[in-house]
Amino acid sequence: MADLNKENFKIIGCENADADLIVRPNITYWQDAWRRLKQNKIAMISLVLLVLIIIMCIVGPYISPHKYSEQNMNLLNQSPNSEYWFGTDNLGRDLFSRLWIGGRVSIAIGIIGTLIEVVIGCIYGGISGYFGGLVDDIMMRIVEVLNSIPYMIIVIIISVVLGQSGMLSLLIALCITGWTGMARMVRGQVMQLKESEYVLAAQALGANWGKIVMRHLIPNTIGIIIVYMTFDIPGFIFSEAFLSFIGLGIQPPKTSWGAMCSFGQSVMDFYPYQLLFPALAISLTMLAFNLLGDGLRDALDPKLRQ
Repeated sequence: MADLNKENFKIIGCENADADLIVRPNITYWQDAWRRLKQNKIAMISLVLLVLIIIMCIVGPYISPHKYSEQNMNLLNQSPNSEYWFGTDNLGRDLFSRLWIGGRVSIAIGIIGTLIEVVIGCIYGGISGYFGGLVDDIMMRIVEVLNSIPYMIIVIIISVVLGQSGMLSLLIALCITGWTGMARMVRGQVMQLKESEYVLAAQALGANWGKIVMRHLIPNTIGIIIVYMTFDIPGFIFSEAFLSFIGLGIQPPKTSWGAMCSFGQSVMDFYPYQLLFPALAISLTMLAFNLLGDGLRDALDPKLRQ
């Protein structure tokens, strides 16, 4: 029988005795998502562009020496120059300050409208998906009825009821049916997750349905909700711009990018800059949100996590 002892053997490959060391630090899901988002140059450029646009909407009107409502009848329809950087309109008002004031309204409608639809859609879709059965059938039929109503009719009705066309009527009209898409998306996710082990454990511990939906199911769909929001904000901005363009949105003396495009379109043959600047602002904002949404969709996909 062979004589086996440790002197006859030699350990190789572990000279530094570092086999138990963690080569790469452990990171959370959100840290990994941020790391992957930073690797997406297009998404990061879009994020920087959006931050710059929002900053200019906040401080832009204070940079210009002219107020957005100030009229100078001696300087009508001036081309961009050293005093009026984006020129003036037919009332001699500074287009630079008006552009950023209008951006406040357009972006505010996009963000506020999206937040409202996220809250309503998450609660409605979460309840529908969790209970299923007859409750789900009734709630989804209500969604289908709302989806069948053209939002243009809703805008007109709301304007007639409120007696004015403005930011409040636009938000009400756009949010009445806007949350249905979010509700459907959350419902589908909740129906997939409600049979998970952590949901069954919460039910076994006596948690009520409200706590399960709000603390367990909806937080586990937050990644998809964030991506949905980045695509929904430009949708609200475009809807506001379209309604203001046809005269059903923001009314003078207030302004928005859509209202500025509406006026600029009527004089574009003679003063194209009055249409160019607000149209460029809408295009860049919507493009940046959509490209950022694409980047977030890839970064928040758990299947791509490394």
